[in-house]
Amino acid sequence: MLSNNKVIFFLMALAMLTWGVAWTSAKISNEYLEYNNLVFLRFFVGFLTMLPFLYNNKLNLSAISFSTIINITSTSILFFIYNQCFFIGTDIGRSGMGGVFVTTTNPVITFIIVSIISRKFSFINMFSISIGAFGGLLILGVFSQGFDAFLFAGNQYFIFCSISWGVLTVIMSQGQKKINSIWYITLCYLVTSFISLFFINPHEILDFSVYDIRFFLNFFLVCSAMSFGTSIYIIASYRIGPVSASTFIFSVPFIAMGTAYIFIDEPMGINIIIGGLLGILSIYLINYVESKAGMKV
Repeated sequence: MLSNNKVIFFLMALAMLTWGVAWTSAKISNEYLEYNNLVFLRFFVGFLTMLPFLYNNKLNLSAISFSTIINITSTSILFFIYNQCFFIGTDIGRSGMGGVFVTTTNPVITFIIVSIISRKFSFINMFSISIGAFGGLLILGVFSQGFDAFLFAGNQYFIFCSISWGVLTVIMSQGQKKINSIWYITLCYLVTSFISLFFINPHEILDFSVYDIRFFLNFFLVCSAMSFGTSIYIIASYRIGPVSASTFIFSVPFIAMGTAYIFIDEPMGINIIIGGLLGILSIYLINYVESKAGMKV
């Protein structure tokens, strides 16, 4: 489908751009709709945009076992929780800081979970995890504000985002072993839309007077981060390998910081910059360990 690596690299650059910008766009989208409505619309639109990818991907119904159904349901519940925290955190907290914290700490959390499951620990493992944890605490401002920083201005929601996405990564990697990745993601989006449906305010969604071009532009970016960004990342992980694909994530924290500063004038302290750099170093070391040890994350 993608003829060469140059095309993949270009698409991955666009995908990471949507991931980084989505944090600021989510904060702006919060001005228009309730959290539950935003979660529902994000996944429903995401489901619709995934449908064209299914054209050349036939679903093997025999692959949908009971364990696969449980996996998809679990993933969808975590998707719902993550996105609730995502929108609440960006609304009451600092979106740029959240983008830096979540994108640099959830790979570390994923690695911790995989290490526990595989029982593979080494000095470089612990060193990498320690750097990532220190960077995360620095971003949250724990060293200047104490442990109250965990409860300050939406920080707890960013922590939940990071943990839930780390768990999601492990569960999703297991779920895609028996079903096509595109179908898997599409079904997860559909089930999450169904879960979200019970919490929406339909009157607000159908009140078209609240929408304007500013909302549509920012909500389009929020949805693109999920449907386009995630889809391209899945394809790239297969075509160029998970380690090479994951290196593109290094750009996301800086995009999140930059867009938050430019478009909503959100200040970026030196602690966020240094913490983000430490998080990136941690991810690099984790990828290095993974490539040498053959550990699947």
